[in-house]
Amino acid sequence: MVGYGPEDNHFVAELTYNYGVGEYRLGNDFLGLTLVSSQAVTNAKKMGWPLKEVTAGIFEVEAPGGYKFYLEDKEELRQDPVLKVTLGVSNLQKSVNYWSDLLGMKIYEKDEEKQRVLLGYADNQCKLELKTVGGAVDHGTAFGRIAFSCAKEELPHIEALMKKENQKILTPLVSLDTPGKATVQVIILADPDGHEICFVGDEAFRDLSKVDPNGDKLLDDVSNAGRAFAVFLITDTRRIQF
Repeated sequence: MVGYGPEDNHFVAELTYNYGVGEYRLGNDFLGLTLVSSQAVTNAKKMGWPLKEVTAGIFEVEAPGGYKFYLEDKEELRQDPVLKVTLGVSNLQKSVNYWSDLLGMKIYEKDEEKQRVLLGYADNQCKLELKTVGGAVDHGTAFGRIAFSCAKEELPHIEALMKKENQKILTPLVSLDTPGKATVQVIILADPDGHEICFVGDEAFRDLSKVDPNGDKLLDDVSNAGRAFAVFLITDTRRIQF
């Protein structure tokens, strides 16, 4: 789990290595991650990492495996530099109805011309951008899921709402034991385009998501061993109640 700070108040990404898999076919489901960080732009230039300026002050960079990142060359005024995650959708209005009307996200921006909508649960959190891809959403072979934490008392209500609205539930509400740590409650849904959405009980999740003081060293050890991280699993943490 990597990010710019603790999961209680920062967006994090989970990188997963799958043994024996040399590559993945990317689809058009995950369209990119946007960071507001002049330092990230400076770092990329120092490393000689290819940068493509797609608009004034915004650079596109490609991570190993082909995943897109967009770096805004601005001073980091936010606590968390991660601005938004962009997902492809086939029917923008249908997706907005799902994420806003059913899951309770607030609409922050809507651009009819560019066929995009920006949503979120709170002003100070990473946002979710939905963007029309002009056809069916292809998840390829490397898709992950978005995760949100919420009060565990909300989880049964989320499950009941999805059942009432005949929405897809991939994993019904379940308790997952972690030896030596907390037992977390989880429910996993799928939106109209098959994007997986995980809601996890916040109280137990706080225990599981504590920052490991040896995290940087452990990551370096794995990287030095030559193991490539193959699957990009998008994760968010804090959300407000609805």
